[in-house]
Amino acid sequence: MLRRKAYDSLLEWKNQNGKKALCIIGARQIGKTTLVREFGAKEYEHFVEINFVTDPMAQEIFSGSLDAERILTNLTAYVQKEMVPGKTLVLFDEIQECPEVRTAIKFLVEDGRFDYIESGSLLGVRYKEIRSYPVGFEEIFYMYPMDFEEYLWANNVQEKTVLYLKDCYEKRISVSESVHHTMLQLFYSYIVVGGMPDVVQTYVDTNDIGKVVKLQRDILELYRLDIAKYASGSDKIKIQSVFDSIPAQLNEKNRRFMLSKIDKNGRQNRYAEGFRWLEDAGVALPCYNVTEPQPPLQLNEKHNLFKLFLNDTGLLCAACMENVQFSLLKGDLSINLGSILENIMAQQLRCNGFHLHYFDSKKYGEIDFVLQKGSKLCLLEVKSGNDFKKHAAMNRVCDVNQWKIDEAVVFCKGNVERTGKIIYFPWYFIMFFKPDSIPQNLKFTVDISQL
Repeated sequence: MLRRKAYDSLLEWKNQNGKKALCIIGARQIGKTTLVREFGAKEYEHFVEINFVTDPMAQEIFSGSLDAERILTNLTAYVQKEMVPGKTLVLFDEIQECPEVRTAIKFLVEDGRFDYIESGSLLGVRYKEIRSYPVGFEEIFYMYPMDFEEYLWANNVQEKTVLYLKDCYEKRISVSESVHHTMLQLFYSYIVVGGMPDVVQTYVDTNDIGKVVKLQRDILELYRLDIAKYASGSDKIKIQSVFDSIPAQLNEKNRRFMLSKIDKNGRQNRYAEGFRWLEDAGVALPCYNVTEPQPPLQLNEKHNLFKLFLNDTGLLCAACMENVQFSLLKGDLSINLGSILENIMAQQLRCNGFHLHYFDSKKYGEIDFVLQKGSKLCLLEVKSGNDFKKHAAMNRVCDVNQWKIDEAVVFCKGNVERTGKIIYFPWYFIMFFKPDSIPQNLKFTVDISQL
């Protein structure tokens, strides 16, 4: 069984007092159901699973009145399994097929007899079908494909090696050359394999890149079928066009998504729903331009200027590399890796908890990513070649005194190094690059004795 960080998040949820239902949102094929099944088997005495795709008749459980007593009577009669209060986890899977679940979950949580996890792949795109959201009774948890650290675990990299690398990252010291070389090879393999669990497991078991690519293309086709099935009639063609054009758009020099590339007469507002659909489905990751690199970045977003990344680098390679994956794994770096490396960084940054932004202006040039870490701001550049110390735009932005850039990082094939304001990290260190954690037990009291 592949080790996932999300398991620890589920444990934290289970141990809460007065917990809500947990709603896991993420794209298809990222391992949501497998994770919950493992969690239910290990952490509960009893586990019940209802899948509304494989068992559409289960929707009848939620027909009629949605009071807890009636639902639980229907549920226990339907599953015909023992359900012990306080010791049972119930998984409602593929709940996009039964929107009434999210309306009813409020009453089930209030009842309190069992713990509930909801899971679905297209929850964000079917929100209009839900009569009433369970505000205050549902905790949202976003899940993504396996990140690079999880990929290392799958490939049996020792924990002490990961801890050694993390120590080098935190202390800003070079990685030994032998470890650095091996880590680069693993990173190249991650570029090709990506983080879809079935794909990773196939690679670990067989090392067969042909099988890997076939699985990836099957997943891409599944995404296209989802568009045909779930998108509204007038938007299907637009969404399909946007999805299919992502690899080519990323291969452009500035990576920016240009609507004119797919529709010369297209208007942004006519395609906005398509962009949003792919984001809500977990398939695409938007990265918005900001007017200036200053916090709060989300208030500076330009929603008409953005890059659109795929949710998984392996899928991107399968969509655009035309069977040159094996050459890359053998060390042939003549392939243009710029767009692929930028995608892999976007994928890992989003998984780490960052909102994605970039900066581009005629005066200063383009910065690949501008990230907010608390009240601090970080510039991040991704370099694919040997000239990774050339970053004129980053230098110009760092020199603007009123912007007060706190950190400037270049991710490259080189080892750890610092030159002036710029620190250079090897690509694989992206797994440790995370937002500042929210302080625990942060309390603030106003003294009103003088009022």
